[in-house]
Order: sequence, then structure tokens, then C-alpha cells
Amino acid sequence: MPRYKITVEYDGRPFAGWQRQKNVITVQEVIERAVKKFCGETITLGGAGRTDAGVHATGQVAHIDLEKDWPAKTVRNALNFHCQPDPVAILACEKTGPGFDSRFSATRRHYRYRIENRLSPLTFDIGLAWHVKPELDADAMNDAAQVLLGHHDFTTFRHTHCQAKSPWKTMEKISVYRRDQTVFLECSSRSFLHNQVRSMVGTLRLVGEGKWNKEDVKTALEAKDRTACGPVAVPDGLYLTQVDYRSAEEDLASLRVYQESLKVTA
Repeated sequence: MPRYKITVEYDGRPFAGWQRQKNVITVQEVIERAVKKFCGETITLGGAGRTDAGVHATGQVAHIDLEKDWPAKTVRNALNFHCQPDPVAILACEKTGPGFDSRFSATRRHYRYRIENRLSPLTFDIGLAWHVKPELDADAMNDAAQVLLGHHDFTTFRHTHCQAKSPWKTMEKISVYRRDQTVFLECSSRSFLHNQVRSMVGTLRLVGEGKWNKEDVKTALEAKDRTACGPVAVPDGLYLTQVDYRSAEEDLASLRVYQESLKVTA
């Protein structure tokens, strides 16, 4: 049974998030429905990141197992046709080995948050960025963000209903910078807690407005207390931009180790 890796782009505004749910439309459902229309198969789509309602993606990754060995180009084109008119696009599709899993094989996830920092209301970008009127000091925000770099207990920046087994995560990269009236936050980690990025952005906004400083962010982090977090940023400005993976050789080696472990336990 061939496995396909797909790279997905979507506008999160119409969706109740990535993961399939009852009585609401999600990105996962749109793609699974497209697969059904394409080849008649009912599949469960695996995804690298379970983005929330209103969150966007320019580089989400998922995998699909199909019974027939279709050319990857055919799968991409068929899914794009059947996903219409929903704002979901398959940017790339490739065959991959059985050891590949879009979620568990990921080594790093990259997110970008976009703030439109201007007095005038948004027009074209409504739902695609967070509109913040007070002028933000992006340099101060970037300096304070470095407190979050490294391996920490991120309980302060974790949703109360987060299902992760541990609040400990390693922030490998985080930066804040300005381009004209737009302020961006970019961060990278192997995995993130529920609402972690939006919580960090909302806290750093306080720094940008001069209400908090770098020490306040450090104190909030060390508190390991959700109530110490600043207001959570809206989902509108959050984008999953890229997911990194091991090489095919590393995936195969991992699969072999797993198969050998099954023999031992048996």
C-alpha cells in the first residue's frame, strides 16, 4: 500500500481547525472527502500539526495511504480539484516509505505570527493578521523573546486543556522583527504546546507596548502558572510555515528498530 506525503496550504478562516470534528468543517475533513471523491477510498489523514480554528498554514504536512499505486502528480491534481471551492491547496505530493509519519517523523516545526501594527482598520487582511493599533517596539520584543529560547517548562504559555504529556519544550529559534507596518514573530521547535505560540505573542505584545519588560517575561516563564501569561493573541495571525523531517534512510532505520522491538516483546 503506497504512502504519499502531501504539503498543504490553507486559509484557516472557514475552518474549526485541522482535526476532524462533529458538526463543523475542518481541513482534515475537506482532504479526506477529496480522497473519497477521487478514488472511492475512505482514509484517515495523518497531519503534522493540529492547528486551531482560524489558524492558517503555508507548509502543513500530512500523509495518505492508498490501495492503488497512483502517480504522485495525479494524486496532487485530483485532490486540488476535489478540494474546491474550499480554500485548501495541495502544494506538493510525493511517494514516501512506510516508515514515514507526518506527525511522529517530524524533527522541527516552524511557525510565523503576523501583526499589522497600524491605526487604520484592516481591509484585505481581516482574519489574516492581528490588528494592533499601539505602536510596538519590535526590538524590545525580540530581546525579551530570547528569555524563551532553550529548554523550559512552558506551563505559563500552555492552554489549560492541553493534552501534551509534559509542559517541557525546547525553543530552538525565536525572533521578532518589523517590516514597515508589519511585525513578525518566527519560532521553531520539535513540537509545541496547545496555544503556546499565541500565548507567547500576547505576552510579548505587552513588552512592545512598554507595559512589560524582559524581566517580566522571565518572571512569567518561571512562574509555571497560566495566570502569569499575558492576553492570548488571536488565531488570525498564526501560520504553520514548514515542517522538517528525517531523511528517508533515517526513517527506514527507525522502522527496522521498531520492527525488531516488536519481535523482542513477542
